[in-house]
Amino acid sequence: MIAPLSSITTPNAMTRRNAARLTAYALALLSALMMAASPVAAQSILRDAETEALLHDMAAPLIEASELEPGNVDIVLINDPSINAFVAGGQVVYVHAGLLNAAETANEVQGVIAHELGHITAGHVVRFGERTSSAQGITLLSLLLGVGAALAGAGDAAIGAVLAGQQAALGSFLAFNRNQEAATDLAGARYLSGAGISGRGSLKFFERLRNLEIRRGFSQADEAAYGRTHPLAGDRLQTLRDLYEADPAWDAPDDPELQERFLRVRSKLYGFLAEPHRTLNLYPETDTSVPARYARAYAFHKDAQVDRALAETQALLKLEPDNPYFLEVEGQILLESGRPEDALVPLRKATDITLNHPLIAGMFGHALIATEDEANFAEAERVLRAAVARDRFNPFAWYQLGVVYAARGDIPRARLASAEQQVMSRRYPEALRNAQAAEAGLPVGSTDWIRAQDVALQARSELERIRDAR
Repeated sequence: MIAPLSSITTPNAMTRRNAARLTAYALALLSALMMAASPVAAQSILRDAETEALLHDMAAPLIEASELEPGNVDIVLINDPSINAFVAGGQVVYVHAGLLNAAETANEVQGVIAHELGHITAGHVVRFGERTSSAQGITLLSLLLGVGAALAGAGDAAIGAVLAGQQAALGSFLAFNRNQEAATDLAGARYLSGAGISGRGSLKFFERLRNLEIRRGFSQADEAAYGRTHPLAGDRLQTLRDLYEADPAWDAPDDPELQERFLRVRSKLYGFLAEPHRTLNLYPETDTSVPARYARAYAFHKDAQVDRALAETQALLKLEPDNPYFLEVEGQILLESGRPEDALVPLRKATDITLNHPLIAGMFGHALIATEDEANFAEAERVLRAAVARDRFNPFAWYQLGVVYAARGDIPRARLASAEQQVMSRRYPEALRNAQAAEAGLPVGSTDWIRAQDVALQARSELERIRDAR
């Protein structure tokens, strides 16, 4: 039988094919290592005033115990349903929404935060980068050896060289990660102890992780640990249990106020993120607790049942008339239901109570603009300028401020506000264009003129970084 020309395999064709396969194998591993180094890159951040205040207060005593500077550490919420938290550079702890949903107590979350602070104090992110480079070096060496063997016609030997190199790189990389995690568990225990916070929640959370591993079929045998980035949850429990139980803080009671706040935030986030029918199944109307009403308010709002959503917020406000977060939710529901005039009262009150909290003030400014009453625009500008002065990383407030400037004909400042919003949204070409246009139209030497230069420089630097990475 004569084979078609396209399927005839010559020695040179085989060599080229093996070389291509080897290159693909190695590049895949390199890509995996680089993706592991920046887990936050493809995830979105959730901003909520109440949640951020809770995370700040939960972390504050742990940050003090770790001897880090409180003002330099941020706790950031990530919109991800998985049970996870991580650090990825700088003094920032990223917490997944799924972790808050899975935890039962604030104490459990504090155990996780203490662990992540251990990564920061130990400089593990920097060392992770060094180890990633080392693993890449092993892989690249094996790639060169493998391609060399392929070009010499030894296809099987080439594949063996690359696979051996991958195994060495991955084994070294994972072992390094496991050692880091084990050391950080001990650091987290020290910070909990130093803050006078019990490790009961930490153990409870590890027990939950172990049960999850078992349900998902992860082997708990010692040999299974080789291919993991983290030690087995069972091993971590065994190591930490004696340490926690011997600590003077073991019997310290949980903070009841912190726990109530945690339950409210957890239900609020669930109502905001989950499908309405799931929320209503988990929090039926027979449950009249504050967390349940909080969750249902968002579920009904998402399901366009405005009257029922407002009935829940009114019930909450009857209990606590001056709770700024209940007022914020009611204002949000009214605003997003096309009733901005009605939203002004609760949002103005919430803004006043929180002394112009940037996120709440940003929503209030939005409501003022949404009335389409020019008489409200001066107040909107004042509120929004105060919001971005306290929190420059608030793209929503910058966008609304740009709307106000454009409405009154101040195009240079409108373009500067747009540039601020775009650079935070990683829309660097648009940010650069708007910043340059703003600079050209603003008074030379003014604060806004200098800021336009800064934003243009930031956008240009990011564009160059992206270009160089290609």
